[in-house]
Amino acid sequence: MILKNIGKHISLNPSEKSQLLSLLPSISVPKKEIIIDQGRICDTLFFVESGSFRAYNLNKDGKESTIMFAPKDWWVTDMNSFLNKVPSLLSLEALENSMVYTLSRSNFDDLLNKIPKLERFFRILFQKAYIREQLRVLDNISLTTEERYLNFIRKYPDLAEKVTQKQIASYLGVTPEFLSSVKKK
Repeated sequence: MILKNIGKHISLNPSEKSQLLSLLPSISVPKKEIIIDQGRICDTLFFVESGSFRAYNLNKDGKESTIMFAPKDWWVTDMNSFLNKVPSLLSLEALENSMVYTLSRSNFDDLLNKIPKLERFFRILFQKAYIREQLRVLDNISLTTEERYLNFIRKYPDLAEKVTQKQIASYLGVTPEFLSSVKKK
């Protein structure tokens, strides 16, 4: 699946594919396991081969805000921490038993030097992530909760059944009780 994901934007020859896969170990992640800890430097980029994840921030009062969901066939990390080597603002939790490929920061830099066309792939990936987040901010300031909820269901149809109402409410920026009243309409 990872080669198919990359193949959407660039073509790799067999040698490049082999080189890439040699630097991408896979790990199994049990449900509820945290693979990025808020406050610690994140030096890994993850590709979700199977399963799904939730990235969230815990504020000083203990309130969780879900920032994003990462279903299968997604790349995910705390980008600021990964690129700038600063403490992570997010935690990344498995929503179900999952499998990810891991790309360390040093292997990431190594791959970009060895296979320059991967720089184009990651540029496209990062641009799409930026656009997705920009559109989410615009939705949050211009749409009703009901419209944002319907967008969530359209964007993440498989995840809607796997996450709790509390997690969806946290993603939408409302209380679970308010979301419940919106869903009843």
